[in-house]
Amino acid sequence: MSAQPSGGGVEIAQLAKTFRAAGKTIPAVRGVDLSVAPGETVALLGPNGAGKSTMIEMLLGLQTPDSGSATVFGRSPADAVAAGSVGAMLQTGGLLAFTTVRELLHVVGSLYPDPLPVDEVMRITGVTDIADRRTDKLSGGQTQRVRAALALVSNPDLLVLDEPTVAMDVEGRHTFWAAVREFARSGKTVLFATHYLDEADQYADRIVLMAHGRIVADGPANEIKATVGLRTIRATLPGADLNALGRLDGVTSADTRGDAVILSCQDSDAAIRALLADFPAAKDIEISGAGLEAAFLTLTGEPQEDLTEELTR
Repeated sequence: MSAQPSGGGVEIAQLAKTFRAAGKTIPAVRGVDLSVAPGETVALLGPNGAGKSTMIEMLLGLQTPDSGSATVFGRSPADAVAAGSVGAMLQTGGLLAFTTVRELLHVVGSLYPDPLPVDEVMRITGVTDIADRRTDKLSGGQTQRVRAALALVSNPDLLVLDEPTVAMDVEGRHTFWAAVREFARSGKTVLFATHYLDEADQYADRIVLMAHGRIVADGPANEIKATVGLRTIRATLPGADLNALGRLDGVTSADTRGDAVILSCQDSDAAIRALLADFPAAKDIEISGAGLEAAFLTLTGEPQEDLTEELTR
């Protein structure tokens, strides 16, 4: 593996990009600031249209920002890519046809000054068993793994992944993330966008949550979950009055799953006291914090008024 690069990590300052469609200005990225330190693994989360892919494309030099700046290890995105410091796996893209996987990796690796050994890349990404198969004979999941190998073969200091596990089955996803973890352990930097919340929760050091072109949360998964302030109480309570449970102090909503009741709470302390006072038969009580899905839905559900105003300008 190459030595740690100089010039810091990824630095994005007041980055903005708009598009014109149907006579309207559509803000895709709106004044984003973001720093990713060398060696960090950062997940980008957000609903469709949040601006994740547009920001990634500007970071790779594929889109020109309207304003703001992005640097990668002290270089412009174009210079960093040209130097082989950045490897990328985007949502779209095919493989050169009529070559074997091994041949394609050798060709791409030869374009860079310090590539990884092809056999090592194939081992890391789990494509050794299809090394001599033609690229036009691969399944969707196999194609994704080969695309990941192509992103790694240049031995990049920054690996950028945009929805990398689409079309992969559960086993393929597991193999893929094992490869990314092995790559990151050498001190490499990884930035990935995903719709799979469990991937972000399990594999990222830090999560950056985007909505409507802005960053709405940035931190470790446990901190983002804690910002929501929601807790869930689950208890066994056959035949419970759902309306009465919903009116308990600290409870925002109540639901049932067979004999179990599930209470969503803003104040779990008040809710548990009220539950035990009004329903002493409750048993098998569990209290848990909000999951990443709850935080995602809460933090990205901001009002649309400011976006509507900007669209009509």
